[in-house]
Amino acid sequence: MSKARAYFQLIKFRLALTVAFSSAIGYLLGAHELDWGKAVLVMLGGLAVTGSANTINQIFEIELDKQMKRTAKRPLPMGVLSVAEAWVFTAVLGVIGLGLLTYFFNPLAAALSLVSLILYGFIYTPLKTISPICVAVGAIPGGLPPLIGWVAATGYLGVEGWILFGIQFMWQFPHFWAIAWVLDDDYKKAGFKMLPTPGKKDLRTAFQIMTYTLVLIPLSLLPFYFGMTNTTYPMVAAICGVLFLMQTFYLMRTVSKKAAMSIMFGSFLYLPIVQIALVLDRM
Repeated sequence: MSKARAYFQLIKFRLALTVAFSSAIGYLLGAHELDWGKAVLVMLGGLAVTGSANTINQIFEIELDKQMKRTAKRPLPMGVLSVAEAWVFTAVLGVIGLGLLTYFFNPLAAALSLVSLILYGFIYTPLKTISPICVAVGAIPGGLPPLIGWVAATGYLGVEGWILFGIQFMWQFPHFWAIAWVLDDDYKKAGFKMLPTPGKKDLRTAFQIMTYTLVLIPLSLLPFYFGMTNTTYPMVAAICGVLFLMQTFYLMRTVSKKAAMSIMFGSFLYLPIVQIALVLDRM
């Protein structure tokens, strides 16, 4: 593995791009005019800060990653990059990302991004081996990107931005728990406590996944109630929400890995579809 490829892997590009995409969505919803150039700059800033946070996560979890089949071949466990090189990379990415958000947008957007980085890298990461509360903590930096995008466009923390945060925050729970269900055997090797108490793949966990997905439906309709969108978006959000919810009923009925995988993939589809519908219905 080349060093260039190793640095790229530290970013966790697909995950970072998903986060950056939602920050661009927040920007487009908050801006008075659709400025695609600025939306791309928000994405680049978000991509850099998220890449920095993801690198911190991997630095702290080197020994744990060695124990899991899914992560054993990451650059740090394999020794392709040193810890010192990873910390320098983290600092460079963080400075670039926060600098972009401060220079082209406003200090508040940069400050929220810094809070997100700290929460993910230094609080959520160590909590993963301590308590299932880590999912709730991780859902905060996971939900912040659209709010950061909104603040980048408006310069203030408005109720609309908090609604965008709330939708993505609530979405994290079925998303994280479905992944934790699918990867439970690997996670247990590293001592990760991701599933809700008592940490079992059972009906109780399936019921909690269903409950959070159910709450997501009315929450996703708030943009329409607050005049952020027209009439097409709430129909799309309601249909996606009901389909997502039906997947959780399947998990409750079967308590199976197959059903959890269905929810996991469904969650990957749900969020971008709903967010794109938000932007398109505003145009």
